[in-house]
Amino acid sequence: MIKLIKSFGWAMNGLRTVWREELNFRIEVAIALVVVGVGVYLNFTKLEWAFIIVSICAVLSAEMVNTAIEDLCNKIEPNTNEIIGKIKDVMGGVVLLVCITSTIIGVMVITNHL
Repeated sequence: MIKLIKSFGWAMNGLRTVWREELNFRIEVAIALVVVGVGVYLNFTKLEWAFIIVSICAVLSAEMVNTAIEDLCNKIEPNTNEIIGKIKDVMGGVVLLVCITSTIIGVMVITNHL
């Protein structure tokens, strides 16, 4: 049980770290809060909330994985390196793809109420 409690503490440390260090994460959280506010105002259905929540979690998770991989790459090779650059670009592309997909889902759900 103690191990489980400690693991939650480490996970919270991860969330605090990404919040503190990553501007994009804070921007994405702010956008998520706006979408949640719109959802409350428009009275989203349970299914719509499911899509919105999964989309928000996907964006924030992708940003966190991107941060972790970029930090690992910087630790492994602090100098400019073609392979490290490719890895960082691909991870940035992952975040962009998830953001675009989530935006499309959000627009579809919101316009359904207009």
